[in-house]
Amino acid sequence: MDPGRNSTDNQSLRSDIVSLIKNKIISGELNPGDRIVESQLVRELGISQTPIREAIHQLVGEQVVDVVPNRGALVRTLSAKDVFEIYSYRAVLEGMAIRLAVQNVTIKDIKHLEQFYGEMKAKLSDDSVELLSQDSSYIHHYIYKLSKHSILLSMYEFISFRIQLVNRILQRKYSKEQEVAEHLELIEVLKNGDPDEAEKVMREHIHRSYRNFVTIGMFDQNELAQNHWI
Repeated sequence: MDPGRNSTDNQSLRSDIVSLIKNKIISGELNPGDRIVESQLVRELGISQTPIREAIHQLVGEQVVDVVPNRGALVRTLSAKDVFEIYSYRAVLEGMAIRLAVQNVTIKDIKHLEQFYGEMKAKLSDDSVELLSQDSSYIHHYIYKLSKHSILLSMYEFISFRIQLVNRILQRKYSKEQEVAEHLELIEVLKNGDPDEAEKVMREHIHRSYRNFVTIGMFDQNELAQNHWI
C-alpha cells in the first residue's frame, strides 16, 4: 500500500475500478464469460495490482464476477434463475415505488415527464439514436425518486447494474418503437392518481419485459420452466 494514500483514497480508487469494470461490461468491451486480466488493468490504469484485486473481490461479492480455479476472474454469465430473480424483484420494488409516487407527484413532475417523453418520442425519427434504453431507465428512476422512500431508492441503486446488464441483452430485440409505446402507460397512471391501478400497471410492465426476455431464446426451456412467472 502506498504510504501516501489513506483509507479513504484507497476506497475511492477501488470504487473507481469497480465502476470502470462495470462500464466495460455494459458497453460490451467485456462480455459474460470473459476473463478480467489483472495485469492488463495494471498497465491500463498505471496502478498496483492490490486495488484491482480489491475491486474484483467486491465484484465477486456483488455477484458480477465469478472466480474460477485455474481461470481467474470471469464476468458472470446470467442464468435463467438470475433473470427471473431480477425481474420478479423489480416488479415488487417498482410496484411499491409507483404506488407511493402517485401520492407524491405534482403537476410540475407530470409536465416534466411529459416533456421528457415527448423528446424521447422525437428520437424515433432520429437515425443517429439507435437505442432508448437510457431514456426508459430515466423514467423508472424518476418514479423511484417520486416515491420519497430512501430504502426503495437504495435497493434500486443496488440492482441497477443488473438491470442495465439485462437491458443490454434485451435491447438487441427491443425496438425504439416498443420503448416509446410501453412507457407512456407509466406516465398516464401517475396522472390518473389511483395507487392500486398504478401498482398493477407497473407490475405488468415489468412482467411483460420479462416475457419479452424469455422469448429471446437464450435459455433452455426446461430451465425456464423451473419458475412459474411466465
